[in-house]
Amino acid sequence: VQLQASGGGLVQPGDSLTLSCAASALPIGSTVMGWFRRAPGQEREIVASISRGGIYRYYADSVKGRLTSSRDNAANTLYLQMNNLQPEDTAVYYCAARRPSRSTPSTRTYASTRDYDYWGQGTLVTVSS
Repeated sequence: VQLQASGGGLVQPGDSLTLSCAASALPIGSTVMGWFRRAPGQEREIVASISRGGIYRYYADSVKGRLTSSRDNAANTLYLQMNNLQPEDTAVYYCAARRPSRSTPSTRTYASTRDYDYWGQGTLVTVSS
């Protein structure tokens, strides 16, 4: 299984950016997918999680209303649309997937790194004027 994150870059406050996560050897529609980030000197934290059925989503309070996670099952790609970016959003962003063999109700989302088994390499987002 490989998760390839892309789309990071340097943007100014208030700008938008879309991250992509292309999956190989894992149908993303069969499992829970998540986005995490790690800011300099901080722990990795949840940004968003999307349920196995794609209907339920979880967002961290710090990003609600600004970031939207979606996925294209046909393209086997997860997305993170980020609007009104702020300097505090500066971090390396990681996509993650839960192993499909783990018990996962269709309505569940997960916010802990322990609930994910596969990780992308990360893509850096820098928000600075």
